[in-house]
Amino acid sequence: MIDFNVPPFIGREEEYIMKAIKENRVICGDGPFTKKCNEWFENKFKTNKALLTTSCTHALEMASLLCNICEGDEVIAPSYTFVSTVNAFVLRGAKIVFVDIRPDTMNIDENLIEDAITEKTKVIIPVHYAGISCEMDKIMEIAKKYNLYVVEDAAQGVMSLYKGVALGTIGDFGCYSFHETKNYSMGEGGAILIKNKDYIERAEIIREKGTNRSKFFRGQVDKYSWVDIGSSYLPSELNAAYLYAQLEEANSINEDRLKSWNIYYEGLQDLNDKQIIQRPYIPKDCTSNGHMFYIKVKDLEERTKLINYLKNNGILSVFHYIPLHSSKAGKKFGRFNGVDVYTTKESERLVRLPLYYGLDKNSINYIVYKINKYFEK
Repeated sequence: MIDFNVPPFIGREEEYIMKAIKENRVICGDGPFTKKCNEWFENKFKTNKALLTTSCTHALEMASLLCNICEGDEVIAPSYTFVSTVNAFVLRGAKIVFVDIRPDTMNIDENLIEDAITEKTKVIIPVHYAGISCEMDKIMEIAKKYNLYVVEDAAQGVMSLYKGVALGTIGDFGCYSFHETKNYSMGEGGAILIKNKDYIERAEIIREKGTNRSKFFRGQVDKYSWVDIGSSYLPSELNAAYLYAQLEEANSINEDRLKSWNIYYEGLQDLNDKQIIQRPYIPKDCTSNGHMFYIKVKDLEERTKLINYLKNNGILSVFHYIPLHSSKAGKKFGRFNGVDVYTTKESERLVRLPLYYGLDKNSINYIVYKINKYFEK
């Protein structure tokens, strides 16, 4: 059976975990490996501050606190996303205003955002699906016009670029995921990236349970105390050690995934040209990180048949999100602005194929062969 996902593993993870245990003797949050990870993101992606968190969900929760989300505020987001994107803001009392997606990238349709803005709107959340950037110039232009925050959900976008700029560093805040299904993993984990230096001190306080503990450890105060709202968003040093081993090999992991992505893309060209399936689309201003390879088939019935066929042939493939606006909680905590032209229809057509670091070429060619055989009938 070809698994859909295998968590990345470089080989130094165990060594670094043991180093954290034996040498550093620091296994709680903000030890040496956590700091190395933070600095890696800051240097690599040219952001003012990066803070490792326990999950991307928690990075988004931190962003909602930094945006001062209050009861009755509205947040604009795509419905085609994971629940964490909006839950972080619902927890603060916000109403989610869903807008339709673009059928080419599966990202929020930037041309529909402005119509969804009201006097209650506070934040726009672009979700970079499959590591392909939303149209960020347009989104930032709208945000500036209406004085709104932009929180990038770049959970799938580590190492992806928009016009040469790293995803997660364009908006006010960017949120990454290091879940086991992501390109770089610490099992469970995430990071928040902060563009404006004025928000760094409060971000540290929120992340440290609402205390100024970070300033205490830097010797800036003689004791720390409770100064703001917050929670415990620090990951274990063991998780950070696991992640740092992969960050050291980030480029080779990225190249490996892109190589696999390109084999799929080329192998399925004929079916795409005949309009039997659709391959992913990458706009010219976007640089992919090879996070996922998906195809879109005719409809939901065809997708179900294809997934079952692949499973019977030793290949695990999956579909993705059920649009949030159609869910029980989505109806309670949000509303859809405009018409759902593409969100539901396109989501029902999408099939994700196996793609992970170390997936061998023969396996990909076998998957491509089986897909081509399926559509011969």
